[in-house]
Amino acid sequence: MLSSMEKSIAELRETFKNGGTKSISWRKSQLKALLQLINQNEDSIFKALDQDLGKSPVESYRDEVGVLKKSVTYTLSCLEKWVAPKKAEVPLLFFPAKAEVMPQPLGVVLIFSSWNFPFTLALDPLIGAISAGNTVLLKPSDLAPACMSFLVETIPKYLDNKAVKVLAGGADIGERLLQLKWDKIFFTGSPRVGRLVMAAAAKHLTPVTLELGGKSPAIVDTLSTTPSKAKVTAKRIVGGKWGPCTGQACIAIDYVLVEEKLASTLIELLKKTIKRFYGENIKSLKNISRIVNKHQFQRLVNLLKDPNVADSIVYGGSVDEEKLVIEPTILLDPPLDSEIMSEEIFGPLLPIITLKNIEESINFINSKSNPLVIYAFTEDDTFKKRILSETSSGTVTFNDSMVQFLCDSLPFGGVGQSGFGRYHGKYSFDTFSHEKSIMHRGFYPEIEPRYPPWTDFKLLFLKLAYQFDYFGLILLLLGFKRS
Repeated sequence: MLSSMEKSIAELRETFKNGGTKSISWRKSQLKALLQLINQNEDSIFKALDQDLGKSPVESYRDEVGVLKKSVTYTLSCLEKWVAPKKAEVPLLFFPAKAEVMPQPLGVVLIFSSWNFPFTLALDPLIGAISAGNTVLLKPSDLAPACMSFLVETIPKYLDNKAVKVLAGGADIGERLLQLKWDKIFFTGSPRVGRLVMAAAAKHLTPVTLELGGKSPAIVDTLSTTPSKAKVTAKRIVGGKWGPCTGQACIAIDYVLVEEKLASTLIELLKKTIKRFYGENIKSLKNISRIVNKHQFQRLVNLLKDPNVADSIVYGGSVDEEKLVIEPTILLDPPLDSEIMSEEIFGPLLPIITLKNIEESINFINSKSNPLVIYAFTEDDTFKKRILSETSSGTVTFNDSMVQFLCDSLPFGGVGQSGFGRYHGKYSFDTFSHEKSIMHRGFYPEIEPRYPPWTDFKLLFLKLAYQFDYFGLILLLLGFKRS
């Protein structure tokens, strides 16, 4: 007898088989319904985010609601163009013929979302999966319970419940889902769980997109230019570290690389900006999220308990266990072999590592796993080229932070240990589609050889035909069959 979970998946598979999700009208109707869900429930979304993570309405709109509205609107405006088959060039060797590439939905998709952006990381992949014509089972993170409950209760009221389902539950539910066969798995979370997802998918040869993370550095090479640019640099570092869920974000700045002689200048600028943005001390903090739960809170506190790490604190360091709040904290040159420098921090602690020369930052970054993002504040074009050519990361952003995530025309995704696969905008559509190659040929002309089968002579012409496409015409004129 099938369980309720298996029945739900069977219904998704039957819905996809019937072909209703493949029509453009269905895709558009679901995307419009999703936009309506967001517009009509904005206050409820704000409330759930405050309850789970202490996010302010401004942060919630910037990182969740606004991102989703923009993503849905952009997808709706481009969908017909994306769905249309694309003409492909055909070598003259195959004349007369025509070819095209047609995107097709993959089938039944499983999406695992994360707790730090519980709406964006659940619904943005869903937008891509729907736009590509798939049926979807969404598994939100149970670490953001209010947001999970909202999604479970609200999505069925707006979207086609035979094609889009939301399943609540913890790790045990996730494990059961991974035992089943899917046509695509999209996972956002930690590398540890990502490995489990990939291992389970391999049993069914299921394609996987893994959005993971890593230690994303910020290289600072602008403090010696002008005071105004130095202030902007500090402002954007603070926003890129503590702005997104108090550093609990895969794209948050993990640590900063700066020359020794400029470290004190940077620290003073960061202190002033933190006080202006978030308050003077832990008791007066404002506009900043809290740590998601006690486990994550204790993990971060433990990073600071290392005596050598504690000695490197130059700002902050205070904690409020009752409220699960950690003050924005700056550390100067903590030990490179400490856990805070070997593991992704995922919290409001910012190590600053000093170098004799800023160009040493390239070797420093390359000594670690591939970061999801490299942020580089520099106006040196030669240095920019070196960063681009000599490092490997999912993204490089010059002279700002976080903005790449909001750009629908850029793919978002990692490389190596920071994940693989990509999404956002057209790249989301592509991630959940299979590009089918199609070749059209007629039955004529079909010319039999008119000359004796001079094998060596024919072989020579075949070689030339493949090397220089226009020789295909010569083959036809000479009457050689390609077969």
